[in-house]
This record gives sequence, C-alpha cells and structure tokens, in this order.
Amino acid sequence: MAAESKISEEITLLRREIQQLRKTCAAKEKRLCELVTHQQQSKNEANESSILNNDDIARYSRQLILPNFGVQGQIKLKQSAFLIVGMGGLGCPASQYLLAAGCGRLGLVDYDEVERSNFHRQTLHTEISIGMPKVESAKQSLLQINPHCHVDCHCLLLNSENALEILRQYDVILDCTDNVATRYLLNDACVMLNKPLISGSALQMDGQITVYNYGENCPCYRCLFPVPPPPDTVTNCGDGGVLGAVTGVIGSLQALEAIKVALGGLGGEVMAGRLLIFDGGRCQFRNIRLRSKRADCDVCSPNPMITHLIDYEQFCGMHASDKDTALNILTTEQRLTVEEYKHMLDTQSNHILMDVRQPAEFEICHLPKSENVPLKTILNDEYLKRFEKELQDENKGIVVLCRRGNDSQIAAQHIINRFPQRTVFDLKGGLHAWHYKIDKNFPIY
Repeated sequence: MAAESKISEEITLLRREIQQLRKTCAAKEKRLCELVTHQQQSKNEANESSILNNDDIARYSRQLILPNFGVQGQIKLKQSAFLIVGMGGLGCPASQYLLAAGCGRLGLVDYDEVERSNFHRQTLHTEISIGMPKVESAKQSLLQINPHCHVDCHCLLLNSENALEILRQYDVILDCTDNVATRYLLNDACVMLNKPLISGSALQMDGQITVYNYGENCPCYRCLFPVPPPPDTVTNCGDGGVLGAVTGVIGSLQALEAIKVALGGLGGEVMAGRLLIFDGGRCQFRNIRLRSKRADCDVCSPNPMITHLIDYEQFCGMHASDKDTALNILTTEQRLTVEEYKHMLDTQSNHILMDVRQPAEFEICHLPKSENVPLKTILNDEYLKRFEKELQDENKGIVVLCRRGNDSQIAAQHIINRFPQRTVFDLKGGLHAWHYKIDKNFPIY
C-alpha cells in the first residue's frame, strides 16, 4: 500500500510539473507569435497590399494557379477583411481556411472561454487553452498557420450597442453562432450596413448554410423568418449534441462561400437565395431554392419598419448566448435542492427517481436507482402504463431530475397537473448541481 501511495504521489507531481511546463511553453509561444506578427506587419506596411511577395507566391501557389483565382484574386483576398462571430465548432474551421487562404484581416468575436467539452469540434483550442478566452486561444493557433494575416480579437457578447461599430470594419460577415437572437441581430446589422452574411448552423448529424443580403433579390433572414420561433422549440448543440465532423463540413463551406463573395463568385455561383442542407447520417447534400426578397420585409424592404437595432433578447424571448438559461416554472416548494435529496436518500425515503434525459445521456452517467423516463414519454403519458403500480401508491413520492434542472421542471409540472394530490418534486440544478455540491467525482458533460 505504501509503494502504491508513493507511485500515486509521483504521478500527481509529474502531472503538475508537466502542466506548469505547458503553461510556460504556451506563454513563450504567445510571445513568439506576437514578435513574428509585429515583424511581419512591419514588412507588410513597407510592401503594398496590391502586390505579392515571394512568400505569398510560395504559400498560396496551389490556389494561384486556379483559372478563376490567379494573382488578382489573391491580391483582392489580401485586401479583404472578414468577421467571424462565434469561435466554436463552425468558427474554428471557417477561420482556419480563411486565414490559410491569405485574407488580409480576420476579426474574431466570442464572449466565451475554452472548456474541455469544446475539444471534439473546436479544433483550434487545446488542453493548455482551458480557461482562456476563445478568441485569444484561436488567435494563437491561427498565427501558427499564417503569421501574415492581421487578426483582431473582440472578446465580448455582440449586442445592439456594439454590433454596428464592429461589423462596419469588415467586408464579409460569417454567422457561426448557436442562438436565434444573434442571428436576427447579425441579419439586421448586415442589412443596415449592406454587408453580405454567410450563415451556417449544425446540430446532431445535420447542417445547413446559406448567404443572406447578397445581390438584388437575395432574401435576408427576416424575409424567411419574420417571427422568431417559440423558445421551447429551439435546441442548441449543448442540449441536442453535435458530431464534430459535421461542424467541420459546414464551417469549411462557410469559408468557401466567404471567399467566393469576396472575389465575385470565382466563376461559380454564390449560395445566395439557396439553402444547402447536409445530412451527415447519409452523407447527402440537398440544394433548396429560397423565396426572393419580401416586398414587406421589416428590415430589407424599401420602406423598413426596423431602422435601428432593437433588443433582440426581448424580441426572441431568449438570451443571445448558448449557455443554459435556468427556467423557473415550479414554485420553491415544488423544488428540492441536491442537499435535501441527499437527505432523502440517507433516510431511505419512499420515492421514485425519474431521470428525464435521453437514453444516450442516461448511459453516460446516472444516479443509483434512478429510472430513465425520457421527457417525451412523460408529455405523451406513455409513462403511466410503465409505472402503473407505483403511481397507485399515494405515499410514494416522485422526484424528477435532468441534466441542469430545466426539462425536469417541465416533466414535474405535467405530472403535477395530472396528479395534483401527489407529492412531486424536481431536483434543482439537476446532475450538474449534484456534481458541484454533493459528489465531485460524479461525471458531468
């Protein structure tokens, strides 16, 4: 036992030392990037952006020989500025390919910090980036790919107060976000500034991409969706999941369309007025023709009703963030804290514990003696037959839980409406609260 303890201590010590060395190395790499970038920018100032130097010719040679690209295409790309809003699963590949292609200036917008759950799809971030602002982490990685591009970091949450000031500095805007409020914000701002908007999205095994506000008849986002969807019908990748490779496909296509827009189509056709749908499960693409611009659109019509940016969180009824927002459907008396539930377990209280997550999530982790009862089986009352015997026992309490304490409230409310005399609780904060307040070894995702 003593030998095993000594080995464990040495492992812990080595891990700490390696982590410290990684931080030191990251700091030196950051400083190196800053010096190289400064040196390169000094050279760029000395050289006109209307010519290609020897490094440009060697670096971009494979696209320079394209018939519809050539030297003039590369020079125009060198003179173009792109803004990527959202440095997640779409923003990472989009920024990589734009910067590698030789864009002159690249702006990055994101308010969030790097965390471990990002790594499977956000390929610019690494272990040593955990806790760093995503824009700073991405900039460090991008400058390793191409130090000749000027990269701006906007570490903030885009809103109606700052959007116009930031967007007007760039030629082409890429929407790589994961929430409806920001989609409306970017759409309206791009229409007001007459900027093309490359919009992409990815969820589970599917993705889609289109270009808004490009050309005379191209619709804007509001032309297609004048009214935002109900908040409870919107799912982001934090709730529904996403395969990393799918975000890679869509993000790369966004970079492609952005380059085509900047260079006038490259002899092809920009994805304006069309929606490209990607089915990752079948590896199939579908191309759908969209309606033309609406004559009565609130923002892009000749006589728009919206002439300045509004409060988009209020308009959409949801936050302009992909972070989970706590619902408050139940009363305080109908909710249990994780400490109170722990006491119920310790005292062997008579109850059923219903976990309303999907089976795939339940398989990842679950509390002992919990029953997996997906939310939809509660809302359509399928659970009644399964728990017919337990529901006849009026002395048996019902506790409902989920990942963060939102879906569990919806389920609990449905059960309370059907059985108003029963004791029904939801677990406040869900499994995340259990991890942080009861058992640090319990996995979270």
